[in-house]
Amino acid sequence: MSRLPDLSRFELQCLRKLWARGEATVGEIHRDLVQPPSYSTVRKIVERLEQKGAIKRVHKRGKAWVYTPAISKPAMLKKEIRRFLDVAFDGATAPLLAQLADMKELSLEDIREIEKHVVKKKTKRRTSGKEGRS
Repeated sequence: MSRLPDLSRFELQCLRKLWARGEATVGEIHRDLVQPPSYSTVRKIVERLEQKGAIKRVHKRGKAWVYTPAISKPAMLKKEIRRFLDVAFDGATAPLLAQLADMKELSLEDIREIEKHVVKKKTKRRTSGKEGRS
């Protein structure tokens, strides 16, 4: 799938359960949800996820269809994070980090991990950039 679908919060929640299992029936997804809506609501969401190309039927287990993810978790999460940043923070990451710090959801250890990741990315870019010029 070239373009990732737009998913509702509940569609994404169901897809996350499917990513965790690898494959599942509607009943298994329903059981995995915390405070789930009715089974028929979950079935409808799974049908919608299939229509959007986010999941696919692979085989039957008894009378139930078994589904697997058709889109990767990292790609979808990247898209959702970008959408959240665009809507809530006009695309800027610094205000998000400041908000997390204000909420005491961002620890010094978290900041150090972010810094390591940024340094690693910069080093990788420099290395690949130098190789491209040689």
